Amino acid sequence: MSERSRILAMLQPEAMPGSYLNQGRRFPEIAANLMAEARQLAEIGYDGFILQNMHDGPLRQQAQPQTLTFMTALAVTLRKTFPDKLLGILVNWDGVASLAVAEAAQADFIRVEYLYTGLSVSLCGLVEGQCAEILELKKKLGSTMPVYADAQEVSGHFLGAPDKIEEAVRIVQRAYADGLFLSGKDQQESLALLEKLRPKLPQTPVILGGRATGDNIYELMKVYDGVSVATWIKDGDMRNPVNLDKARFFYNEARRGWLARKNHG
Repeated sequence: MSERSRILAMLQPEAMPGSYLNQGRRFPEIAANLMAEARQLAEIGYDGFILQNMHDGPLRQQAQPQTLTFMTALAVTLRKTFPDKLLGILVNWDGVASLAVAEAAQADFIRVEYLYTGLSVSLCGLVEGQCAEILELKKKLGSTMPVYADAQEVSGHFLGAPDKIEEAVRIVQRAYADGLFLSGKDQQESLALLEKLRPKLPQTPVILGGRATGDNIYELMKVYDGVSVATWIKDGDMRNPVNLDKARFFYNEARRGWLARKNHG
């Protein structure tokens, strides 16, 4: 990722054709609605987007063919429409598919939320770490796509997991992730986690991956390298449309925190 402020919005299209939750909406209309939301966020000033098929659930770990097709089409359109914005790809819950989509669209990075290392439990059963498969595909494609992995995403259920900081270090040093998404259950825990992690991984970019609000993001962006936001700017429910007033307030507070860090440093 570049050295810009990295204030990112999650772009989450409606349930796409083939999903249990799709109620007959055709892909062109879904794509048009997503692009309208992206334009609104770009006009506010967001540095980029993470495209995620959040509403296609419940999902098994291996992405379906139609998911790859639709996500690639959306990603390519976003890349062409917003060439100066950062673009991340998150295919639920398949990091290998995320890498394939990102390469096809010439995205800037992938986010592997569930699961880069370890083992967790989802609605559909066990989700297994894909670090080996992702790295194998990178090698096969000659890819330099940065991999940003969540260190025990805050809403996950992990089995036999080590301490979160220990896991974060392992993700970078032994599974070769390029950056991390990290968050606690609230502002205090997020700040405490990063304070513990920084001495161990001083050169690794760390993005706040959840629980960010307009009320806490100023303080958090003074220490984190970036943030991804979804729920707060959609009034607490990711199926809602973006609340533009809240999206604008969040961006301004995040930007103010980043500038405070930059000026202090």
